[in-house]
Amino acid sequence: MLLRTTDPFRDLDRLTQQLFSGAAGTTNRPAAMPMDAWREGDRFVVEFDLPGVTPESIDLDVERNVLTVRAERVARNGDWEMLAAERARGTFTRQLVLGDNLDLDRIEAGYSDGVLRLLIPVAEKAKPRKIQVSGGAPQTAAIKA
Repeated sequence: MLLRTTDPFRDLDRLTQQLFSGAAGTTNRPAAMPMDAWREGDRFVVEFDLPGVTPESIDLDVERNVLTVRAERVARNGDWEMLAAERARGTFTRQLVLGDNLDLDRIEAGYSDGVLRLLIPVAEKAKPRKIQVSGGAPQTAAIKA
């Protein structure tokens, strides 16, 4: 299994926030970062939409087989009046449980045009391999009673 993104407690919290705030996120608890994931040959690709986030605010951590992605979109400060505030601001966090078949020591990350892209190679031990079958006379042994 590549990843598990379902967290019933987070889903319940998100639903509660949406019902009571009337929005997808607030400055205290922004909406989750949208993600796509797929396999390309011997690697998995995961992309997160993070428009308006600076690369310096992105933090990636791997502990055991859990990948944590944190990013922050800061609110603009100034002497002005906000007329509409529909884009979530604050800290975004997402955790993915990665399978044992991935090489977590060789994850590559890039950020361009508001998209964080992770390339996660399949571990050598998880790749298909051929097993050589040796031929010859079968080994038999007499059974003594």
